[in-house]
Amino acid sequence: MELAELEIFRAVVTEGGITRAAERLNRVQSNVTTRIKQLEESIGVPLFVRDRRRMVLTAAGESMLDYAERILDLVQEARQAVAPQSPRGRLRIGSMESAAASRLPGPLAEFHSRWPEVRLELSTAPTEKLVAQVRDFKLDAALVTGPIDDPAFDATPLFKEELLLVTPKSHRRVRSSDDVMLDTLIVFEQGCAYRRHAESWFSAAGKGSRRPGRTLELASYHAILACVAAGAGVAVVPRSVIDMQNEPRGFATYSLGKDGRITTYLISRREQYSSSFLALRSLLMARV
Repeated sequence: MELAELEIFRAVVTEGGITRAAERLNRVQSNVTTRIKQLEESIGVPLFVRDRRRMVLTAAGESMLDYAERILDLVQEARQAVAPQSPRGRLRIGSMESAAASRLPGPLAEFHSRWPEVRLELSTAPTEKLVAQVRDFKLDAALVTGPIDDPAFDATPLFKEELLLVTPKSHRRVRSSDDVMLDTLIVFEQGCAYRRHAESWFSAAGKGSRRPGRTLELASYHAILACVAAGAGVAVVPRSVIDMQNEPRGFATYSLGKDGRITTYLISRREQYSSSFLALRSLLMARV
């Protein structure tokens, strides 16, 4: 098993086939095909199921991809530690949906302009899933809601966020959870830190207090705010997302007080620092 074979294997998976991988690697297709076969022979199991149109990873291929990415990332890290160079290679960043929409567009555009040799990949997910992906080496870093107490991570505070209760515009004024008349809380899937804050805010009111009896799970803030405006329920949304909305709005917002003030962190595995990650962290800290 050679590093070149692992790089070719990852390229075939990323590009979705031999032809595009060969173009990206500036190799002939026959060479890419041969190196994949050699890798399979050295391991002793097929990594792909082949048909005329595409190559699909086998279960062994899925497992091998995880190891290949970790090996190649460690090699990149070792090269950087021994002979520092300008940022390059691949950088996998995760983010909460809200931060990706309201906080990252400007910094990422500047990052691409300053370090075009870095292949930056951005994915969005709830905080709990992002933390797990960083822990499992599937992401190099992620923007998540704190606090972060896990000793496996380095956590850099980036910015303060304020969560707001969002109700239909016709809803009466809300001073506490008892003033909420609607019975549905509109949220992201389980694992979302903002969902957890919303549920805690209602629970903190104590027994006998009014709290939503149902939840409606949606996958975007655009859909959440549209449903609130239509009277389907209430939601808890960060102010940065509210500020992106155009007038007129069909909803009203109310403060959650100190319960709504939280910090967003950039996390990475301790001591897993590439030049690309350090460049991005420096840029985000300077922007904030």
